[in-house]
Amino acid sequence: MIRLVRLFSTSVGDKLIVALTGGALLVFLLGHMLGNMTVFQGPDSLNGYAAWLQGHPLVWFFRFGLVAVFVAHVLVTVRLTKANRRARPVRYSRRVARQMSFTSRYMVLSGLVVMSFLAFHLLHLTFGVIQPEIYQLEDSQQRHDVYAMVVSGFRNPWIAGSYVLSILLLGLHLIHGAASLFQTLGINHESYTVLIRYGVYLLVTGIVLGYCSIPLLIFSGTVSLEGG
Repeated sequence: MIRLVRLFSTSVGDKLIVALTGGALLVFLLGHMLGNMTVFQGPDSLNGYAAWLQGHPLVWFFRFGLVAVFVAHVLVTVRLTKANRRARPVRYSRRVARQMSFTSRYMVLSGLVVMSFLAFHLLHLTFGVIQPEIYQLEDSQQRHDVYAMVVSGFRNPWIAGSYVLSILLLGLHLIHGAASLFQTLGINHESYTVLIRYGVYLLVTGIVLGYCSIPLLIFSGTVSLEGG
């Protein structure tokens, strides 16, 4: 137990925490995407899924757990970044510095955009602060009409566009993060590094396409309030 505490008080432990929390968030993104894509099956399917989710006895346990994982991922990443900067007694060459600066700035920028979008997404579709007129809608079975709320929301070009842009940035963030996850866990042998790299690209592309397909198909009219 003491060794475990000592491990997680080091930079190696911080990297492990970032990798494990990042992996957990990646699993959540996959599950959340599959649940959201029931919108393509029509109002009854999505509203039924949402009602089941809201009524699940462990829903708040998972919500608090997800928040804890997300906060830990962000805070430890910030701490690790600061520690890495303090540990550089000699400046890198100009070329390496530019590369490191680009990677660092890109990860910070994409992370900030994703966090901002997450806050907007929660205010919009979870708490109903944005577009409150569609938040209280109910279907014929007196269930929260999530389908109508999602379709009505993504008919707005600004909301649909910001969603797509944020998901694209999330995809770039995931490519870097997933690659780092395998490296941190030591799964980076030269015999299968290429396979892992392309596997990461395929996985992230699937996530991006899955999430972006919802606002794009709704905004184009392919998915409508009539369920078609």
